[in-house]
Amino acid sequence: MSDDLTQQLISPYGGQLTNLVLKDLTRKELLGEIPDTKSLQISERAVCDLELLSTGAFSPLDKFMGEEDYKSVLDKMRLKDGTLFPIPITLPIDKSEIKKQGLSYGDRITLRSSTNDVLAIMEIEDMYEWDIREVSEKVFETTDIKHPIVKEMNDWGKVNISGPISIINLPTHHDFKKYRLDPAETREKLTAFRNRNVIAFQTRNPLHRVHEELTKRAANNVNGVLLLHPVVGMTKPGDVDHFTRVRTYIELTEKYYKPNSVLLALLPLAMRMGGPREALWHAIIRRNYGANYLIVGRDHAGPGTNSSGEPFYGPYDSQELVKKYAVETGVTPIEFTELAYLPEKGRYEESSKIGPNTLTKTISGTEIREKYLDKGINLPTWFTRPEVAKILAEAYPAKQERGVCLWFTGLSGSGKSTIANILTVLLMEHGRKVTILDGDVVRTNLSKGLGFSKQDRDINILRIGYVASEIVTHGGIAICAAISPYASTRDSVRNMMGNDSFIEIFVNTPIAICEKRDPKGMYAKARAGEIKGFTGIDDPYESPCKAEITLDTVSFPPEENALQILNHLQNLGLLQ
Repeated sequence: MSDDLTQQLISPYGGQLTNLVLKDLTRKELLGEIPDTKSLQISERAVCDLELLSTGAFSPLDKFMGEEDYKSVLDKMRLKDGTLFPIPITLPIDKSEIKKQGLSYGDRITLRSSTNDVLAIMEIEDMYEWDIREVSEKVFETTDIKHPIVKEMNDWGKVNISGPISIINLPTHHDFKKYRLDPAETREKLTAFRNRNVIAFQTRNPLHRVHEELTKRAANNVNGVLLLHPVVGMTKPGDVDHFTRVRTYIELTEKYYKPNSVLLALLPLAMRMGGPREALWHAIIRRNYGANYLIVGRDHAGPGTNSSGEPFYGPYDSQELVKKYAVETGVTPIEFTELAYLPEKGRYEESSKIGPNTLTKTISGTEIREKYLDKGINLPTWFTRPEVAKILAEAYPAKQERGVCLWFTGLSGSGKSTIANILTVLLMEHGRKVTILDGDVVRTNLSKGLGFSKQDRDINILRIGYVASEIVTHGGIAICAAISPYASTRDSVRNMMGNDSFIEIFVNTPIAICEKRDPKGMYAKARAGEIKGFTGIDDPYESPCKAEITLDTVSFPPEENALQILNHLQNLGLLQ
């Protein structure tokens, strides 16, 4: 922010610069002394969007979309004034929040981060309901919740708000400050290269030799400078974290690219994994950063496969859409097919140029994980640089050193705690660090004061899940033994850690057996009506449909069930 409190924004796609004055800000507001306004904590995604709106990365857009822009983008991929813009940028909130704060047109509302930091003030000029199905079908071409953004949208508020924004503080980033360049700073640094062609490379993955080769060829083909522009905001769940990725980018650009041939800059974008529309959006964003070429790879910004195992988008749909609008955006796509390594010649080549009998080498993403990282084996030098292999090995230790959550679920009296306690000892015998989070113990400490309503039960389970996820993150084994009766809440806990770090164990004991055991007399009290909302009696238990392990406590004693789990972990490579 300059002394005259202005920020430079680009007119559509890299044209003349214009100024966006930060309106109506008093000295007190700039210093963080916010007057009494209504307040809203916004999501991580909205924070990313706000930052890029405020720095001009989404130019000509300078605020969250009002209804006219929103509808036009859904139907035509254009703002209401006709400017090409394929992705809706909105600020959704819950109807309950509107009612709670009495929000109405003309109100000034303070936008805060999840940690309550003041970011901006918005003057509400538009509020409108939006439809999840409409956005899913028109923008993402699917309603399949396996698409990460379609799944996520189900948790968004159902009303969008919009209005002029006065930025007070941009989100604070303490990491990699040298590389966190906004559009104006990026264009200024690119000017110093004295090269009219700038080739942007969008990435959310570590760079291996194939990507290095691809980017170098692209730059050479148009005699340009490479803008290595990785996303460090929200990417696809399960992606390598940006701290690890950026370390690899720094090593590569400093050691393996020619001097004055590449600029590394970080993009705090919240991706939508929207395939062709997203690729076109990436082109517009990169034009605002000063690029006139964009490398568009196979299935650019695709989220993988749908529930039927088919790709959400065609492999070259993104390339075609970016090419279609290249004149309008000022960004020409550089298209590459897959590259393969030719071991006899010691180089990479496009697959389309390789003869049918030519010996090639490739490594899939699955092989990277299962054949190398999971077993603690360094990736081969023909595939990745030694420095990158070392960083990935540090970030992703061998499976037997990683954390995992063992989530026991079942009726009261099913035997969860008994088996969990035996398993804890066996795991410690194998040298693993174990923390057990038993439902009754948690109720006494972490969740003291909560009742047994559905809401309170969900809160209790989510608290256990959060603690477990932290244990897993730091390489420990978290054993959680709680009834956790609701499938959706168990799924939420799974999502905190991901499928690779979460093992659901269904202790499948019939209620009749649980009642016979009933050491605390709880079932008897529930049958007598002394306890209301007791799971299995007058409150449902939703049995897992796809638990990784199902235990039979009628036919097998606790020791054998614990050994079954231990064998499963050994088969997965999680134990020595």
